[in-house]
Amino acid sequence: MKQIDPVLTDRGSKYAVTGSEAKTKADALAVLKQLKRSKKFAKATHNTWALLSSSEGGIKNDDGEAGAGIVILRMLEREELFDHVVIVTRWFGGTHLGGDRFRRVQDCVRAYLDQD
Repeated sequence: MKQIDPVLTDRGSKYAVTGSEAKTKADALAVLKQLKRSKKFAKATHNTWALLSSSEGGIKNDDGEAGAGIVILRMLEREELFDHVVIVTRWFGGTHLGGDRFRRVQDCVRAYLDQD
């Protein structure tokens, strides 16, 4: 499991990104469960994720951050990154970001993809 924490802060909200190999939804959920063993991530406002599975297709979960999972999934599709789950974690800072929240999700995924 690879992790960048923190990636960025915007108006009090803090973001981190985590990724790991995962071939199925069950694998992705196992990675999420492992991540949430850390109290810090378990208490996060959102742990949004997506997986482009070679066997199951695109799978996403917004975790209350409506629309964020599809942003991650589309980036994985553009990169043709199969069988790898990417989780963007947000700790809400008290100010609603509106559409900027999608740009922050993109920033996190891009930081993750560019780390290699």
